[in-house]
Amino acid sequence: MHLCEDKFGGEKVKTMNIRLFTLPNMLTLANLVAGSVAVVAALQWHDYTLSLWLIVAAAVCDFFDGFVARLLKQQSPLGVQLDSLADDISFGLAPALVMFDSYLGAESLYGMPASLSDSLSYVVLIIAAFSALRLAKFNIDDTQTTEFVGLPTPANALMLMSLAVLAQQGEVVLYREHILVICIAASLLLVSPIRMFALKFKGFAFKGNELRYGFILLSAAIIICCPTYSVLVIIVLYIALSTLRWLFMRRDKERA
Repeated sequence: MHLCEDKFGGEKVKTMNIRLFTLPNMLTLANLVAGSVAVVAALQWHDYTLSLWLIVAAAVCDFFDGFVARLLKQQSPLGVQLDSLADDISFGLAPALVMFDSYLGAESLYGMPASLSDSLSYVVLIIAAFSALRLAKFNIDDTQTTEFVGLPTPANALMLMSLAVLAQQGEVVLYREHILVICIAASLLLVSPIRMFALKFKGFAFKGNELRYGFILLSAAIIICCPTYSVLVIIVLYIALSTLRWLFMRRDKERA
């Protein structure tokens, strides 16, 4: 950081030497590119399975960019902002457009008029908007260092996209009304006050990590027993466990 002259007022102002092309930033940009290609795969090729795998790749990059930044001591305000922008593409816009495309290919359960039904397709895009709200809130909320408030955007994206994949493969039946309700519910979960546990271990002792270890074991069992539905079931389980935990915590707090 150094001082320079402001050409209008002549006052000294602080400027910052910003490093754009660091390894953590490259990983964040890889996240963004994977999310962008996931959009193309959904809208141009209608290949939701490829979109899902691209979002999995984006999530891996999203995990490692912060890890590498801490390891190399390259954390920066630029990285924080870039991470949120990339996340809203990969975990906000991409799942919103996958659900949008899925909606257009689905039928109406109650026989809504075509003009009304088609117009309601744009409602599913609130996923992108609420994801942006969730990410912006996360950036300024100091209470989310060890747990989350609201459903994390990567989990939400994987849940919605796995549901679209299952519908495309004929494993579940989704009507347009179902998609609308699911997208609205998911949007509300993103900005809900529910405190959701994070898989961040301060130590490997069982005490204090009971919920995390239990969740990991249950997730492994789900993957073995029903791999087709595993992503969807694991994330629904995560939401259910987090909600129960939050309700018990609120009850204990009120009794204290």
